[in-house]
Amino acid sequence: MAQTVSSPGKGIAWMMVTGLCFVSVTALVKMLAGRVPAAESAFLRYFLGLAFLIPSWRGLVALRLTRRQIGLSAVRGVVQTLGVICWFFAMTRIPLAEVTAMNYLTPVYVTILAVFFLGETLALRRMLAIVAALIGALIILRPGFRTLDPGHFAMLGTAFLFSISYMIAKIISAELRPAMVVALLSIAVTIGLFPFAAAVWVTPSLTDLGILFAVACFATGGHYAMTLAFAAAPVTVTQPVTFLQLVWSVLLGALFFAEPVDPYVVAGGLVIMGAVAFITWREVVLKRRIAQRAHEAHL
Repeated sequence: MAQTVSSPGKGIAWMMVTGLCFVSVTALVKMLAGRVPAAESAFLRYFLGLAFLIPSWRGLVALRLTRRQIGLSAVRGVVQTLGVICWFFAMTRIPLAEVTAMNYLTPVYVTILAVFFLGETLALRRMLAIVAALIGALIILRPGFRTLDPGHFAMLGTAFLFSISYMIAKIISAELRPAMVVALLSIAVTIGLFPFAAAVWVTPSLTDLGILFAVACFATGGHYAMTLAFAAAPVTVTQPVTFLQLVWSVLLGALFFAEPVDPYVVAGGLVIMGAVAFITWREVVLKRRIAQRAHEAHL
């Protein structure tokens, strides 16, 4: 069996593409300017994105899920649905850079949840990294020094809800093929968003439908590019590149949406991203140690 050769250059390039795709998603949703309600925008994005599941249809029909897998997929669909609504709402309320910076909290929440649900332990250095990330969030929000928008609270909820979704994905990805995990989520979220969208439905224009289809395309492309990045290089190489999303968000916000560059948001984003990079590096180091001990035990 041929071994996969690490290619840091390709990994970094694909991760840059990933960042551009995800920032484009945020910018396109912001272009809707509230013309389409958040729940409806989210529903249409996922509904239109179902077209990308056509190649997986046969696999879905043949899939036989256990009760546990059905339950986990259903719970993931619910929390992802709520998270997506909050995310779309936040993007219409607060600057691009703030949405991007606060979204970096998701892997921090994942690290915390792993302690309670996966039995993982937190060393002192990882705990300090989490504290640093939370300080970064406070730098961005600056409670008591400015009036917080509902969009800020929506993003805090988004990051937490997405972290639960990622935790469940981590569990069921060990049992199902990645393509099936993604397909099940897309279907569940589309169904979950429908009643919320129906409650606030307005007839979208063809232009708005085109924007939402572009959102689906960029979101799908971003996830695919991220998969290629992880396959080409270690996470410790690709993870720091995600900071560029904040840079591009600041530039897009300033150039196309007249959003002033907020040094506190940039500083807070840097602190959170640094903490995430450290947590990621520590996880890789720990996995290497476990693998090395297992190898030595078999010698």
